[in-house]
Amino acid sequence: MQKDVKFNEIPLRVPNLKSIEGKVKALIAELKEAKDYASGMKVIKKMNKLSDKIQTESTVISIRYSLNTTDPKIAKAQDKMDNMMPLLSALFNEWNKVIVNVPFRAEIEKKWGKYYFQMIENSLKAFDEKIIPELIEINKLSSQYDRVLGSARIEFRGNVYNLSQMGKFTTDKDRETRRLASIEVDKFFQAHEQEIGDIYSKLVLLRDQAAKKLGYSDFTELGYLNLGRVDYDDKKVANYRVQIAEAVVPVAQKLYKKQAKRIGLSFNKMKPYDFNLSFLSGNPTPIGDPTYLVDQATKMYDDMSKESGEFFRFMKVHNLLDLVAREGKAPGGYMTYLPVYHYPFIFSNFNGTQGDVNVLTHEVGHAFQGYLSGKIQPPEYRMPTLESCEIHSMSMEFFAWPYMDLFFGKDADKYRYAHLSDAIEFLPYGISIDEFQHWVYKHPNATHEERCAIWLDIQSRYEPHKKYDDDTPCFKHGAAWIRQSHVFGSPFYYIDYTLAQVCAFQFLNEMNKNQPKAWKKYVKLCKCGGKYPFVSLLEHNHLRNPFLDGNVKKNIKPLIKILNSFDDSKF
Repeated sequence: MQKDVKFNEIPLRVPNLKSIEGKVKALIAELKEAKDYASGMKVIKKMNKLSDKIQTESTVISIRYSLNTTDPKIAKAQDKMDNMMPLLSALFNEWNKVIVNVPFRAEIEKKWGKYYFQMIENSLKAFDEKIIPELIEINKLSSQYDRVLGSARIEFRGNVYNLSQMGKFTTDKDRETRRLASIEVDKFFQAHEQEIGDIYSKLVLLRDQAAKKLGYSDFTELGYLNLGRVDYDDKKVANYRVQIAEAVVPVAQKLYKKQAKRIGLSFNKMKPYDFNLSFLSGNPTPIGDPTYLVDQATKMYDDMSKESGEFFRFMKVHNLLDLVAREGKAPGGYMTYLPVYHYPFIFSNFNGTQGDVNVLTHEVGHAFQGYLSGKIQPPEYRMPTLESCEIHSMSMEFFAWPYMDLFFGKDADKYRYAHLSDAIEFLPYGISIDEFQHWVYKHPNATHEERCAIWLDIQSRYEPHKKYDDDTPCFKHGAAWIRQSHVFGSPFYYIDYTLAQVCAFQFLNEMNKNQPKAWKKYVKLCKCGGKYPFVSLLEHNHLRNPFLDGNVKKNIKPLIKILNSFDDSKF
């Protein structure tokens, strides 16, 4: 593969399963024959190279699919990968069974640390060939969900929009516009609720079935293993949710009451779409088009540091940013990585809201970490577990604060206030999604209606301000969770955002004391990549562990002072 190419020049190749199978089996045989560390490492390096190639080809397919879910050629390639990935997992599982028992394991541990084998042993607990049929179906159903959401064509005021593009109307300062836009979004989900509900029911049952085949009582433990959670469990997460409920929910409710006052509505009469509007003058809106925003981001990263400037220019030169919403494009945003090229890639859906700027900080934070740690060996150490990844992205959002004048002009302080308020207010929603998922996988045979009922119950405890009415019947009866894609494609991956947010708040608080010192600490964190599991990573980088009682409150308390430093009545 030619290394220094632009993303659009990278060919779309579906990996050849038969060829890969032959190569992996040959490498397994070679590893079994290796009698010493030197000969064994040569084989391991060959396997790492092959693994990088496969991962790159499959990632190119998934990116191209999310860029255009309606292209039949790319959809066919994605379908092939959905079928192939579990079979590839089976092949690499055989490799893992051999590598954990090599006679020179102690020498590898000395070079790469014990966590390397801990990760491999973790993956062995999470996979067996007997669950391949379930994994194939799970992949297909996850892609089907993406297709349903990507197919949205919502007619609104004479034009047609996808779900991402409707965002600017649901946050409009005109209340009737917000109401009507919310009705149209709800109508889309009404029309597809049964289909989406059926997809989820099948996913839950397949995951439960796979877990039980592997000897687990339900999917929860397997789900945690899949996410590489080796140093905390669901009990610690449950206790963490209690911390959020006690330390954050009351703060968030006070912020919502202030918001109601700002936009001239009675708090008790606020509708969910009203909470989308932070200020009567309108939410902070970027002062330029996508090209302008990228130009300003270039200035920002050039000024932030030498390495961040070089990185962002690298992303632009190699066409590694696909930012604007368009028909057929999957909703949402992400960063992914192409190991052969050492390329991070950023996908998003700009829609003219402040979220566009969040992408240029949040996803760029992910990509910056990928750029700094992408050449770490072994490859397993390049990317940390997901909750650790989100620290990089959410902290970058705060390091961008001094530059918000570039994006919002006179509304820069308005953005900062809204951004921090939103970050705090997000935490109760994040634990709602997590508690919902834990309930679901403890009750895999529940009906769609039972899931909707439990969602309403959870939401009433953590987000009591959200009261849907007859205008949005789909969401009123508790189906709002069906729009959260993580619930479908990445079970239990959502609490990660909240854990990372609590850690990112530490960087904001440290920035206010000593910005250069905080930045140096952040770059060190990014360069660590995935050398440590979550709790160990925090310890290594002197960040507070959010699982420990009292630490959430310690991180939240200084933020109230920051918010109070703004006169939000002037916005």
